[in-house]
Amino acid sequence: MMSKLPGLISLLIISFFTNIPATAQTTNGAVHSLTSMGHTFNVETLHIADNVLWALEHLPDGSLLVTQRDGELLRISKNGEPLSKVQNLPNIWQHGQGGLLDITLHPNFKKNGWVYLAYASSRNGSKGHLRISRGKIKNNRWVDDQILFEAPREAHSRSTRHFGSRIVFREGYMYFSVGDRGDRPSAQDLSLPNGKVFRLHDDGRIPDDNPFVDTEDALAGIWSYGLRNPQSLVVEPGVGRIWEAEHGPRGGDEVNLIERGVNYGWPVITYGKNYSGTTITDLTAKPGMAQPKHYWVPSIAPAGMAYYGGEMFAQWKGKLLVGGLAIQELQLLTIEQDQVTKQDTILSNHGRIRDISVAPDGSILLIVTSDGKGHIMKLTALDKE
Repeated sequence: MMSKLPGLISLLIISFFTNIPATAQTTNGAVHSLTSMGHTFNVETLHIADNVLWALEHLPDGSLLVTQRDGELLRISKNGEPLSKVQNLPNIWQHGQGGLLDITLHPNFKKNGWVYLAYASSRNGSKGHLRISRGKIKNNRWVDDQILFEAPREAHSRSTRHFGSRIVFREGYMYFSVGDRGDRPSAQDLSLPNGKVFRLHDDGRIPDDNPFVDTEDALAGIWSYGLRNPQSLVVEPGVGRIWEAEHGPRGGDEVNLIERGVNYGWPVITYGKNYSGTTITDLTAKPGMAQPKHYWVPSIAPAGMAYYGGEMFAQWKGKLLVGGLAIQELQLLTIEQDQVTKQDTILSNHGRIRDISVAPDGSILLIVTSDGKGHIMKLTALDKE
């Protein structure tokens, strides 16, 4: 019996340091170290907010712009100190899963100052949908607001579910995702924005070469469709491929390559079931509908995703970082050509991971929800090459 104790003690120590519960992160500045997936790194809590945080962006001066789902846009220093709240934001509809969602800087932000927001919007307070706006921040105020996309009134709903949304830029075009709003068939309906990825010029104009420009009754901004609740969009640097991750129902979370005019099948095909366990469809494949590059059963509830192209975590370079809400994990997906070939877990039990961002120095920032509060956590390699 005594001969087994050293091994048992080692196992307990490893278990402790690789499965620290989310409740351990209670104060700003808390730091602990982990060794996982080829690197030893610090996990530091930079900032804790009283409400759910949703997304962040890095400003050129090193500070952060952070969205809070209840409608606040925060500016936070690179060390986590609160600096200010941006005033005069558009009217944001805080409604279930909706509120102030993604934030993205224009690729030429240093020259033009444009900041893009995805948020829930309502004209009457009872029904609403997704809106995309851009504006500038001057003297801590949102100014020059321009609405670039607003769902048509017939698509507005009382539903509290599935707004999406992420915004990315590629080759001068803006792409953004819209959830199906809990209305499954609408993801296949090209006259509605639900369950789609859109492609617009950076000022909201519709490109002439979009796939459904000449399709009768179709929304001309649609780039691809048949999606459920896509809360991740990432452009692969140097290649330009757009990777998407979306929430399935009970099982069937997906990673897809978003391509021109492609139908990704929801809800006609899926690897998931209803939350009750009953069948949605017997089909997992159908001609004319794309297969996911990766899927999860059971669900992890993927939200944040980032392509790691930095130097700090050399073993992770060229791979996808994916955060799970339900599973509370940061996962690492290996890509070979256009397929996800391997799935590993970097860390777990640190809370519901909502957003992931790679900082200019190669460190990794996570937006995490734990005990109803929003946390910003920073991963910094101790063994960086």
